[in-house]
Amino acid sequence: MVKKEKFTVSGSQLVEKIKKLVHEGNIRRVRLLHQERVVLEIPLSIGAPAAAIGIVAVPVLAALAAFAALVTECTIEVEKIEE
Repeated sequence: MVKKEKFTVSGSQLVEKIKKLVHEGNIRRVRLLHQERVVLEIPLSIGAPAAAIGIVAVPVLAALAAFAALVTECTIEVEKIEE
């Protein structure tokens, strides 16, 4: 079963919140919304090794940091796998 959650964060908290969510491990997809429009969608593999996620996430996190500098507030929508 897939459960969706939304978090509203300030631009300065964006990267740290995404990192925290990814490390939880049960995340299927992360969407970044600004003014109800999808700005970035990040699909995540279930059960992928942490090292592989880290390597792939570096350019994505850099893009998120650049975006965070431009916005004051945005919404993170997360799809979690519920067992």
